[in-house]
Amino acid sequence: MALSIKPIGDRVVVEAAPAEEKTASGIYIPDTAKEKPQRGTVVAVGAGKTDEPLTVKVGDQVLYGKYAGTEITYEGKEYLIMKESDIYAIV
Repeated sequence: MALSIKPIGDRVVVEAAPAEEKTASGIYIPDTAKEKPQRGTVVAVGAGKTDEPLTVKVGDQVLYGKYAGTEITYEGKEYLIMKESDIYAIV
């Protein structure tokens, strides 16, 4: 199902990857100690700017800054809206 939010300009909507539930050695991490993920999937993109078309597209897996974007909740799911410049890489 496509997301009906349409970002404006050079903004994108990212669905954050879930936080790690346990360490590599199998120890479960409590909710209070979980790190915010810095990886997610682009679910909507704006039209870009006239002189700067967007590089990312819907479906791209991206890495972004720890404090990037504004958190929103839409239809029970949490998303981040951020400028494309807040995205560091496509993975």
